[in-house]
Amino acid sequence: MFETIKAYFETISSLHRALILASGITFFWLVESLIPLFKFQYSKTKHAAINIFFTFTTIVINFGFAFFMVKTSDWVVMNHFGLLQWFQLSPLTSAILGLLLLDFIGAYLVHLIEHKVSFLWKFHMVHHADTHVDTTTANRHHPGESIVRAVFAIFAVLLLGTPIWLVMLYQSLSVVLAQFNHANIKIPKWFDQSFGWIIISPNMHRVHHHLVRPQTDSNYGNIFSIWDRLLGTYNSTPMSEITYGLDVLDNSKDESLSYQLKVPFNKNIKTDY
Repeated sequence: MFETIKAYFETISSLHRALILASGITFFWLVESLIPLFKFQYSKTKHAAINIFFTFTTIVINFGFAFFMVKTSDWVVMNHFGLLQWFQLSPLTSAILGLLLLDFIGAYLVHLIEHKVSFLWKFHMVHHADTHVDTTTANRHHPGESIVRAVFAIFAVLLLGTPIWLVMLYQSLSVVLAQFNHANIKIPKWFDQSFGWIIISPNMHRVHHHLVRPQTDSNYGNIFSIWDRLLGTYNSTPMSEITYGLDVLDNSKDESLSYQLKVPFNKNIKTDY
């Protein structure tokens, strides 16, 4: 099984990666239509349009950085550079550790930094601006933020010495888990009390999309919940208290593309939210 997964992701095509993204959105779109947590009074299709636009810009930017990602991965393997290359670990142990650390650097750490650095926070605001969080919100990132995240992902590959198959596996899991933990799905308590100790559940991530602090500055993880729990950024605010959006933005314009694109450059928007 391990070798089969490794072989698949070593040669995964762009078409298959696109199908993973599209299949995830389609699946969770259908599920949240059947068992929604919040019954939003909105046009689901219209709401999705702006998020799909940002998904497209993210894909384009990631495609542009793909060359550097592959070259970096090839270089670290060839030169035995990086944490995974320096220690003699079993293939399975190396894969699990690699996924954990890629998630820490490429998701948790960059996300935390985006909340703490004012310049980066203004780009990340666009993601938080969504007042009807659902599975399409997962890839709602301003192009400027997409560049920052791509750079951190390459840095993670360099630091860890990650082979390309593990990079592709991580990115595929990251996309699907982001779609899952943003999905407007009613999740039973037993899920959070069991699987929620391992992966980020929708209930956990919804807290992060609350209107104000301290909830906004919590639950930064994307795949694994371990980092928030270990580093003191976990928050368990009940779903009944959650309100989406940001109190420093005009939340009535969460579906205005021109407004959202200009958010990082709007000097009238406060960053000390």
